[in-house]
Amino acid sequence: MSPLPDRYCPTDGVRVPSDSLAWCCPSCHGPLDLDFAPTPAPLKSLSGRVNSLWRYAETLPLAQPTVSLGEGRTPLVTLTDEVSAKLDYLMPTLSFKDRGAVLLAQLAQRVGPTRVVADSSGNAGTSVAAYCARARLPCTVYVPLGTSAKKLEQIEAHGARPEVVDGDREAAGAAARRAADEPGTFYASHVHNPYFLHGTKTYVHELWEDLGGRLPDVLVLPVGNGTLLLGAALAIAELHGAGLLDRRPALWAVQAAAVAPLAHAWQEGADGLVGDTTLSPTYAEGIAIPRPPRARQILRAVRGSGGTFLTVSEDRIRHAQLDLASQGLYVESTSAVCWAAVREGALGGRSAVVPLCGAGLKSGLARA
Repeated sequence: MSPLPDRYCPTDGVRVPSDSLAWCCPSCHGPLDLDFAPTPAPLKSLSGRVNSLWRYAETLPLAQPTVSLGEGRTPLVTLTDEVSAKLDYLMPTLSFKDRGAVLLAQLAQRVGPTRVVADSSGNAGTSVAAYCARARLPCTVYVPLGTSAKKLEQIEAHGARPEVVDGDREAAGAAARRAADEPGTFYASHVHNPYFLHGTKTYVHELWEDLGGRLPDVLVLPVGNGTLLLGAALAIAELHGAGLLDRRPALWAVQAAAVAPLAHAWQEGADGLVGDTTLSPTYAEGIAIPRPPRARQILRAVRGSGGTFLTVSEDRIRHAQLDLASQGLYVESTSAVCWAAVREGALGGRSAVVPLCGAGLKSGLARA
């Protein structure tokens, strides 16, 4: 087996050995990054490779997948002359989280923990549960009170144990982190573990391939913890650094107006979160994150791309979900936020792609 790259703290530079079960920086307790700078393969060399995200093997920190369910290579369909949608809800567990979860499960299988724990508002938990089932690893998923019954059913069906926490998304995360500190536990955190980001970056590698070696003017991305946006930034840097991309797209980050700590920080011109964030009810439960641990990285990535932050109201989210359904695309309400942000002409003639990240069957329609 090839050696695993070490992790490190982007804040203070502390390094964590590749085989360690430590899930955060031992000094500042922040999320970790990966000491890994791959060179992607040129477009012409991709022909005939496996039809999953593992076709981009040169860019992945793990090789020889044993827990793959064929994730990745999702369709790209046209919505308007300007906007296309990538159907990432057409994944084994019906959400884009499979891109990162497969790498977490592959890593966990390699380091050999006693058990795996995760926390989630639903989609990441169902994905980790499925890939842990594939890897034959016992798994517990901490979820907040009010998590969709369909998502809880899916977690249990995969053989994982859902642990419902009497509180919000942050309370579920705190419970998982306490469990993660127990000996022999692998914390499959889609926020703190950088392997997840190196899985989500394949979203952009696929777009680049499907568009013939280019990317649209704008990538519109939903942001709660920012894992898809940060993965996109990684892929763009890899492709551009290898001379495979002439022009970098702008990253437009979308939040629900009801829970928009990053958009507020952006408006203030801040490098990190500012003030207290109230957690108001929102249809976009999957991105209702009041204090994202990678906030500074997200803001820096958007700023460096020449992008921006947008917010959408609950009414716009609901109508965007219904509009997508009327076009044959039934997605959960969180997945509608990007379409809500650009469907009424915000792009000004620029080309864009929006991700449809989770299937509507997981939580149903937003109701007025």
